[in-house]
Amino acid sequence: MDPAAQSKLSSQLRDFEDLRLGEMDRAGIDKVVLSQTGPSVQAETNIDVAIRRAAEGNNYLAQQIQRHPARYAGFASLSMHSPKAAASELTRAVEVLGFKGALVNGHTGGIYYDDPAYDAFWEQMQHLDVPLYLHPTDPSPVPKAYDGHPELTGAVWGWGVETATHALRLLFGGVFDRFPRLKIILGHMGEGLPMLLWRFDSRFAVYSHGVRLAHKPSEYFGRNIFITTSGVCSSAALACALAEMGNEAVMFSVDYPYESTAIAADFIESAPITEDVRAQVCSRNAERILKLA
Repeated sequence: MDPAAQSKLSSQLRDFEDLRLGEMDRAGIDKVVLSQTGPSVQAETNIDVAIRRAAEGNNYLAQQIQRHPARYAGFASLSMHSPKAAASELTRAVEVLGFKGALVNGHTGGIYYDDPAYDAFWEQMQHLDVPLYLHPTDPSPVPKAYDGHPELTGAVWGWGVETATHALRLLFGGVFDRFPRLKIILGHMGEGLPMLLWRFDSRFAVYSHGVRLAHKPSEYFGRNIFITTSGVCSSAALACALAEMGNEAVMFSVDYPYESTAIAADFIESAPITEDVRAQVCSRNAERILKLA
């Protein structure tokens, strides 16, 4: 990214006043849920520092939200280095700061959250009845298939594959069977997963390798896994997601400032869906899942 673009992006990320609110007003967006940009504390190697910075970041975000409570809500940052610390900070963020859930930037040092050590964290998240937004990060380690192709490792391809795989680890690892009311949110139109639900059912029935689930893989989508449209302004992709997951499982999102608010707003307003479905996607689903109303 050239220096001018980087400077603009930094200004947009730091701003909670005219720039951000102006974008929202021009696009007709009443309220947004804010979160810390990646990689956040997931990239911190010192556990104590990560725990402290997650709390500091949440306190700072809460202060910004308090200045415009009608326009902003928040997702907490969590130090997943320690499931116990993450559960504790999640509880504080929800019960004291009023956050609507948490956003975690993928694995922590190559540790994925289907590990049974995280069951205490998932239990508390289910108890609080708030969702976890699983956001992309770099794979660890970077697969050899990406050698010589750095364009594949990030947002173009690798982030989506990494995040989709992490979500499937939770599913096939039985996390949703152990915690059936748990809610996970995936961005970028579900990181491509909705169009493969039929194949997951078909091939898992043949190649389960001894893994047992309470439901078919596809049935966890819309039950435990929800998605946003962030960063994918495609009517065809939206139609697929709605058809595969149901109208109550998809939420509109922009991915500001990395994507254009105007483009995202024009996309959702012109998408060939009924006005009732548009209202579900643009507001009612988020109001229900995030308790925004």
